[in-house]
Amino acid sequence: MKKFAIVLAGCGVYDGAEIHEAVMTMYAVMKNGAEYQLFAPDIAQHHVVNHLTGAEMPETRNVLVESARIARGNIKPLTEIDMRDFDALIFPGGFGVAKNLCSFAFKGENCEVHPQVAKVVRDAVSRHKPIGALCISPVILAKVLGDVEITIGNDAATETAVRKMGAKHKITTHGQVVIDTAHKVFTTPCYMLDANILQIAEGADNIVKAMLKEM
Repeated sequence: MKKFAIVLAGCGVYDGAEIHEAVMTMYAVMKNGAEYQLFAPDIAQHHVVNHLTGAEMPETRNVLVESARIARGNIKPLTEIDMRDFDALIFPGGFGVAKNLCSFAFKGENCEVHPQVAKVVRDAVSRHKPIGALCISPVILAKVLGDVEITIGNDAATETAVRKMGAKHKITTHGQVVIDTAHKVFTTPCYMLDANILQIAEGADNIVKAMLKEM
């Protein structure tokens, strides 16, 4: 049975992992006959957002602890990941990707990727393991890998930023998957578009199926 390492960025679209994308990724992996282990960096969140009002809250939270909400506790620190034990690596989206896993939300093309995240991406590439990225997550791959073909849907500002990082961008719509065969990178737009949960499920299912074909 093929095994995916899924990396989360917290819990909640505005400051962590996008929950629909995370859950649908987990579901797609199992639906297509594979299994997964969840990981997240054991670091402080950039900030905490009230998801009812959109206001920033005067408190601190931990990315691993918050991600454990989605994982029902079955999650490991990202420092424990060993890509020799997995067949693929995949990142659901959410603002936490652009705030916690990297600083794209604040610095755009001048962003920095958290060293733990950059390390696991490079390790997966060096071992020729497929890497998937949903929603805003492809910006991590653009920054770490540079010359890679990705999609973030059709958002012009984000497209400009990823091109400045050296990546090639392809405009896509719901459920489409862009494949960079040289790097074994798979991306799909999800909530970078005005999507509903059925379209998120379709995108997650399509990217997982495409990745499994490369294993």
